[in-house]
Amino acid sequence: MAKIDKVKILGIDPGTQVMGYAVLDYYFGHFNVEALGVFKLKKFETHQEKLKEIFLQTQDLIEMYLPAEMAIEAPFYGKNVQSMLKLGRAQGVTIAAGITMGLNITEYAPKKIKQSITGNGNASKEQVSAMLQSILKIKIQDGFLDATDALGAAMCHYNQISSVAVGGKKYSGWKSYLNDNPKKVKK
Repeated sequence: MAKIDKVKILGIDPGTQVMGYAVLDYYFGHFNVEALGVFKLKKFETHQEKLKEIFLQTQDLIEMYLPAEMAIEAPFYGKNVQSMLKLGRAQGVTIAAGITMGLNITEYAPKKIKQSITGNGNASKEQVSAMLQSILKIKIQDGFLDATDALGAAMCHYNQISSVAVGGKKYSGWKSYLNDNPKKVKK
């Protein structure tokens, strides 16, 4: 497979109260965060109104930024069944919006995203945010964790597609990578 020179990814952290989004553009070795924000949905009275707004806002983002890929955080398992159903519907509506706009869509579990960004699947949201700020050389406002989760999903997706594009070899960790690539170690 060929090396990826450019890709634009829409990252989504679905929610029925707050939906995080981010647009990550990779262009010939450089990252640019084109958008980072949240949609607050508390003002909508019914669940159906929220779902409609999620669908419309997702399509607006796609029309505005023209990403080719969507990375979406999959719901984690919780104890409250009603909350899980609502979150699943929000995710489904977001995916439907992406499908109707022709995007390639990939879901990632929260642990997979955290592992991809920090190397630790149990990292806190704050640790993910700090690592993204370091990697992308940006400043993220405090209290913007839903947007940070969306950016994490986009970055995780980039990491996944770029690792496949460079030869497809996957490593179980840094140690196995360094064993195969000893010249990468600076002494």
